Amino acid sequence: MLLSGKTVIVTGGARGIGACICRVLARHGAAVAVNYNTSREAAEAVASGIVAAGGRAGTYQADVRDAQAVSGMVAAVADAYGGIDGLVNNAVAGRQHAAFDETTWQDYADMLDFGCRAVVNTVRAVRPILRGRGGGRVVNIVTELWNMAPAKWTTYLAGKGAMVGLSRSLAMELGPEGITVNMVAPGWMVTEKVDPNSPGSRSFAATLPLRRHGGGEEIGKACVFFLSELGDYVTGAYLPVTGGRITQMGA
Repeated sequence: MLLSGKTVIVTGGARGIGACICRVLARHGAAVAVNYNTSREAAEAVASGIVAAGGRAGTYQADVRDAQAVSGMVAAVADAYGGIDGLVNNAVAGRQHAAFDETTWQDYADMLDFGCRAVVNTVRAVRPILRGRGGGRVVNIVTELWNMAPAKWTTYLAGKGAMVGLSRSLAMELGPEGITVNMVAPGWMVTEKVDPNSPGSRSFAATLPLRRHGGGEEIGKACVFFLSELGDYVTGAYLPVTGGRITQMGA
């Protein structure tokens, strides 16, 4: 129960890795604010599952690209739980994979909206609350592709690259306020859309040093570290959670 008594907002918490993060944080005692934009039913399913398991969770609608909506969400969460201790920026949507000649500027703008605008909006909204509590934690979900830089991922990497740069500078600026800013970089993880027994998944797992295809919960565990007292003296860090793939590349 490393997060007992803590309240954490997880953006894009309704599906995929975000939903996994929410469940893991709740198991460690956090009250989890499951943010969503359009996936209301999915978000409610995540929250109700957490409550059914004995945890605390609620759903909060806000488009993280909208500063006013984010401010309203943050105020509602703080009012409901008596404060906020952590923020996980996970939300992303838009065209992430395409050949460069097939992309449009809107594709890049969409990725920058989530990789930069959303982080600016959420951090600005929670910062006064965290500062008033003597500090807090921000965890930004980036990607192992930042190190690998494969072809046809220019839009996604433009957004995540912005998130990496923003995270590193914010770590320096917010550190004196007791606010840490760290990054978790997932590899290809098993979520509800991935069958770990499929040939593709099994083949991928065989290439990893740990010889298994990790799940979204592994990302949640990394977030717990950064959000808990275990990460008290860590800020500006970039943690690949990839089963060893990035390490083997020498990155």
